[in-house]
Amino acid sequence: MLPSLVAPGPDLDSAFAALGDPVRRALLARLARGDATVGELAEPFDLTPQAISHHVGVLRRCGLVEQRREGTRRPCRLRVDQLSRLGTWIDDQRRAWDDRLDALEQHLTEDRATR
Repeated sequence: MLPSLVAPGPDLDSAFAALGDPVRRALLARLARGDATVGELAEPFDLTPQAISHHVGVLRRCGLVEQRREGTRRPCRLRVDQLSRLGTWIDDQRRAWDDRLDALEQHLTEDRATR
């Protein structure tokens, strides 16, 4: 099994499910620019802070976002390391499929040559 499939980090199923929602992807894109509170994250959306809190909670549970206390503020931060693990998993899958397709192409080329 490929190392990235068993490496510790976010649960792949829950992380990819979380990324399936356009609001959550937008929240991650915003957090990629820097930390933000739920209120700050809610500003560009026609959603309540409670709805944004729900989305942040989903992202926290799958390991893509962390939230910390700073006095009365609770800024959120993107876990780039965990997002990178998902990217590594995708890259591993791409390489495996590229290898399979290369082998198929080689087989078809050899098959045509023997006809």
